[in-house]
Amino acid sequence: MPPFNLHTAEFVYDPQDPEGYRAGMARFGPGIGATLLGGTIYELPPGQSICPYHFEYGDEEWLILLDGRATLRRPQGEEEVGPGDVVCFPAGPDGAHKVTNRVGGPCHVLMLSTKNDPAIAAYPDSDKVGVFPGGGDEGLLFRRKDAVDYYEGEGEPRQG
Repeated sequence: MPPFNLHTAEFVYDPQDPEGYRAGMARFGPGIGATLLGGTIYELPPGQSICPYHFEYGDEEWLILLDGRATLRRPQGEEEVGPGDVVCFPAGPDGAHKVTNRVGGPCHVLMLSTKNDPAIAAYPDSDKVGVFPGGGDEGLLFRRKDAVDYYEGEGEPRQG
């Protein structure tokens, strides 16, 4: 497999991302043959975040700030990170995080993570849980309040 160069990454912006979450991304793990670790470099314009405040169940993530400055929200509060800073987000609630660019120019963030399948994430601000089969971006998201009892719907077999 050919190497991936972080300095020449081509970023893809999803036109469906809402304002506040419009980050360009270049996912490169599969292209270098990775199966146990994921790698994505983000181009984060001013005023944008990579994704909502969240944590992973079972997966550890690392942030490496390549250039620019970003505000990092974690359970213990907010802090600014700069070029060369490396941060680990452990699996579970202690690893909750959100990365936002609050300065004048773009920044570039490298995120690395383990890749469990399915991936499961929790979003404390909106009280949602997401399940992402196959490690993909297309997942199933549910509000915790919509949870059902373990035996609900288990009485009679479904017809049809």
